[in-house]
Amino acid sequence: MIFSDSEVSVSDIKAAAKVFDVATVQNRYNLIDRGSEDVLDYCEANDIGFIPWFPLAAGKLAQKGSLLDRIAKAHGASPSQIALAWVLKRSPVMLPIPGTSKVSHLEENVAAVNIELSDQEFDALDREGQQQFAAA
Repeated sequence: MIFSDSEVSVSDIKAAAKVFDVATVQNRYNLIDRGSEDVLDYCEANDIGFIPWFPLAAGKLAQKGSLLDRIAKAHGASPSQIALAWVLKRSPVMLPIPGTSKVSHLEENVAAVNIELSDQEFDALDREGQQQFAAA
């Protein structure tokens, strides 16, 4: 059975799991939108795929001279690639779906899988993103 919905809660997943095996969920999630942290944590604990939509959003973190920008330059990457690398490092159940209309953007997004953020870079971005989320 296939069930498609976005922005589900942990209670939604538990209710659905009574009827069928939940393979994946799709919620908005990125560096600065952490509203689904509990859902992601539940998915990770229960081996359920998590498909974040709008995974490249970085808000003020993407500004020139920002932490994200500095880390991107250190990796020879774009801020979007670093935002995507952060999402990928966040959890092994992540399957981001960044939208694109150009082959060059697709190639850039795919290349993000090869970027290895250090734990310090990941943690610094995580803190900055949480601060922006809390301020919103």
